[in-house]
Amino acid sequence: MARTAFLGLGVMGYPMAGHLQAKGHEVTVYNRTTAKAEKWAVEHGGTFAPTPAEAVAGAEIVFACVGNDDDLRSITSADGGCFTAIEKGAVFVDHTTASAEVARELHAAAAERGFAFVDAPVSGGQAGAENGVLTVMCGGDEAPYSKVEPVIASFAKSCRLMGPSGAGQLTKMVNQICIAGLLQGLSEGMNFAAKAGLDGEAVLDVISKGAAGSWQMENRGSTMLKGEFEFGFAVDWMRKDLGICLSEANNNGAQLPVTALVDQFYKEVQAMGGGRWDTSSLMKRLTQNG
Repeated sequence: MARTAFLGLGVMGYPMAGHLQAKGHEVTVYNRTTAKAEKWAVEHGGTFAPTPAEAVAGAEIVFACVGNDDDLRSITSADGGCFTAIEKGAVFVDHTTASAEVARELHAAAAERGFAFVDAPVSGGQAGAENGVLTVMCGGDEAPYSKVEPVIASFAKSCRLMGPSGAGQLTKMVNQICIAGLLQGLSEGMNFAAKAGLDGEAVLDVISKGAAGSWQMENRGSTMLKGEFEFGFAVDWMRKDLGICLSEANNNGAQLPVTALVDQFYKEVQAMGGGRWDTSSLMKRLTQNG
């Protein structure tokens, strides 16, 4: 069992930290809104701290899951961040979906201070976090990864080291690129089925068993047909992630024409007031426009 800290109790971090505590690890949490950290401590039996630096005191492994690059820097390397308080030999595991650039930056900063940094973005959404079945893609060095992998298993069904620092974030970018294309294709297919007078549920039942089948089809197809989008991974978050993908592609020369197009479609969904809708709301854009 490990002494751990968890920084950031959003829709992902809150249940992830809960699974750590439930598995017998010693967990101290920090959240920007202290009331939420207090609530977590009451609910799960762990402890909370009012600052990132106080939360990481004595921790062998520090987990974080915040919003973006700037949020991550604010709790780590900025004034008042926790990097000055983390003990030598500890490992910082970042589950934020962020840029590969910030991962490499913080990996270097951690090494200078005598502890390790692993970028470890996750896939599986809120449901995956709540059920403890996330997929985790990691970047960093082998030794610290081997130390944290059994602890990550508290909330993950799959975890793999993908390469050096930044490789986890780059793999998450691939994940988001693929999802964007899948959801647009599924939206167009279901809209086409409706226009053709087909029974959408029957279409889903048949094609999901063939080459067109996907997680998105199994988990979002029916709700898309019903026009239900008030759940799941929000459009605002997806646009943040696709922005990271497009920026990285601009650096490495990869062509992402479909991703760029779908990003603009999500921009239209935001303009419709759907920033907090699930990413499957690409369907809404097609049905509203006839």
